[in-house]
Amino acid sequence: MLSFNALAARPEFTVSSVDCRDDHRGWSAEQPRADVRLVLVRSGRFRRRVRGVCTDLDRTIGYLGLPGEEEQFSHPAGGDACTSISVRSDLWRTLAGDAPRFAGSSLYVDGRLDLAHRRLLAAARDDGTEELVSLVAQAVQQVVTTPALAGGGDEALVAEARGVIGADHPAASGLIPLAGLLGVSPYRLSRAFTRALGVSLTRYRNGVRVSRALDRLEAGEPSLAVLAADLGFSDQAHLCRTVREHLGHTPTALRRLLRADPAHRGDVTRDRRHGGDVEPELLV
Repeated sequence: MLSFNALAARPEFTVSSVDCRDDHRGWSAEQPRADVRLVLVRSGRFRRRVRGVCTDLDRTIGYLGLPGEEEQFSHPAGGDACTSISVRSDLWRTLAGDAPRFAGSSLYVDGRLDLAHRRLLAAARDDGTEELVSLVAQAVQQVVTTPALAGGGDEALVAEARGVIGADHPAASGLIPLAGLLGVSPYRLSRAFTRALGVSLTRYRNGVRVSRALDRLEAGEPSLAVLAADLGFSDQAHLCRTVREHLGHTPTALRRLLRADPAHRGDVTRDRRHGGDVEPELLV
């Protein structure tokens, strides 16, 4: 018996947790699927057979499933739990090229890929796009012998992307639409930001949104829910986590700090310096 739990759903990809409770040595057939999917095992083990080739899968070996494949599965060791990442065709082409050649479908899950998997699961509740692109790109490097070329001109590309983000263009809402607007692969754009600025595109974009949140809080914005929606956060909790990560304060504490009179701010500074009591919400 299979159970699916959606962890993230975007127009370009979905991430699901798949739990299987089957316990059988025979082969069960699955209906061919139309998507590209990357499957990584979190616990347990099972077997997969495609075109007569059988692979034993566990936490050290995952697989890449391609459209139209006739898959068969066997679970001689009991149940298992996996992460299944379904990648839409447009995103897949930007990462693997228009006509990729494959060295195989099995993936060795080394430390880097394991860490990328864990980071994706941790980030899925907020966005996770950059983590997903990084993970799939690592898989592409293993199984695709003709990956899409990365290209050059990082500085100019990053400058153009920063302009789009600064202008609050709708495509700046995420890595994939921004890369599409600029005519490059998401992987190239993500790598370019890290190389040129030393921070990920997601962190840079969130930094811009946090700065805009400060402007609104300073101006007296009364509703954090409205603020989150206006600035493109998934919800109020996402806004609060991001603001605290970047600034060390909650939005509520920032609102009080920004609207406090100068004398009170001086008292807070002196209290910190001399070890006095400080209002808990103002602590970094």
